[in-house]
Amino acid sequence: MAYALQQLINGISLGMIYGLIAVGYTMVYGIIGMINFAHGDIFMIGAFLSLIFLLLVTAGGGLDGAAAILLVLVLSMAFTALYGWTVERIAYRPLRGSFRLAPLISAIGMSIVLQNYVQVSQGARVKPMEPLVRGGITVMRDGDFAVQLSTMQMLIVVVTLSVLAVFTWLVTRTPLGRAMRACEQDRRMASLLGIDTDRTISITFVIGAALASVAGTMYLLRYGVIDFYIGFLVGVKAFTAAVLGGIGSLPGAVLGGLLIGLIETFWSAYFSVQYKDVAAFSILILTLLLMPTGLLGRAEVEKV
Repeated sequence: MAYALQQLINGISLGMIYGLIAVGYTMVYGIIGMINFAHGDIFMIGAFLSLIFLLLVTAGGGLDGAAAILLVLVLSMAFTALYGWTVERIAYRPLRGSFRLAPLISAIGMSIVLQNYVQVSQGARVKPMEPLVRGGITVMRDGDFAVQLSTMQMLIVVVTLSVLAVFTWLVTRTPLGRAMRACEQDRRMASLLGIDTDRTISITFVIGAALASVAGTMYLLRYGVIDFYIGFLVGVKAFTAAVLGGIGSLPGAVLGGLLIGLIETFWSAYFSVQYKDVAAFSILILTLLLMPTGLLGRAEVEKV
């Protein structure tokens, strides 16, 4: 029982990170109907920027603790958002009126470019970091086994739920959110009604990149090891989470991330760790066979 509870805690913290990245996927898809396969590499760049800023902020006995994390988070979000805007402006906007396969090919190419850019600029070696957030609480004991809930795991859950609440409010209650929903329903009609669709789409990419940066910072602080390739596998799993939860749904993205994180963690704990990815993707296939729109997705209405 205690072991299962520990895996549940670990799975929730991992799933929240996947959910943060999946929100960026689902926001972009909801507006322009395109899967941004470079989003995982934006997450990776956010993690590297967080590492660089952490080293600069804490060097020479500077800031530490919560103040350092908050400053690093703000800086990382700002710079990663700039990357997101640049990627949209260079790789996606010129192809927006092209056939549907062109932006997808461009996204895959941009993913490769970002991977190699970080590999060349930061090196291919794994980048470790000493734990910055320590401590936690003991939930229960079963003999010699203690179920631990770390401060970092609590921080991940609080940050993810806060971000989900803020962006749900943004999409449903603000003029920018109304513009996003108008572009989702009919981009041409939204443009005719005076909405700057290019600006709305760029802001969506900026917001998605900022969310990926938050996830990158949380990943770095939680696991303490990053490299230039983490964006590919984590990005694929976050995309899987977005599809599983119902792509286009913000709560569905977080729910899908939770499910993927729990499946991975429990499979690794009780079965073979080598097949954890197979288990996660098998659940996705089964869900799409039974519920093609995902858990919280809505069926598209075809206009005639």
